[in-house]
Amino acid sequence: MAGLIAWRPGSRTRLCHRLLTHPAGKGTRRSMSERDYIALLDGVHQLVKAPIVLVWDRLNTHVSKTMQELVAEREWLTVFLLPAYSPDLNPVEGVWAHVKRSLANLAVVALDRLEKLVRNRLKRLQYRPDTLDGFIAGTGLPLDSPSSP
Repeated sequence: MAGLIAWRPGSRTRLCHRLLTHPAGKGTRRSMSERDYIALLDGVHQLVKAPIVLVWDRLNTHVSKTMQELVAEREWLTVFLLPAYSPDLNPVEGVWAHVKRSLANLAVVALDRLEKLVRNRLKRLQYRPDTLDGFIAGTGLPLDSPSSP
């Protein structure tokens, strides 16, 4: 699961996400690849039709050489990395905590049912820009529009 909160002055805040399930088994990938993350970013770029400034945590996939090459191919993408061990500065951590809390007392017997519930919770958040703004505000980071040089 990967997601980002897209904020733009004068527009509503958006939640964009990608949820993939991987088959269980030895030797199979159990996380998203660099290409999966880039596919999410390409989709967001198509949605917002504007350059993207991405603030990312230091997940190994985010900082890999492959990812650096994929980012370099996209002139519209600028990436800044958060300091190590700073989930409190990442507004998407609030999204994941919110979704996990909503699933806390549910007993799910199948992965496809859990996937459907997570997708439902994420979809609901997409229609709550004030809640998304709250996740950003919770970081304590200011969102100032840059001034012209």
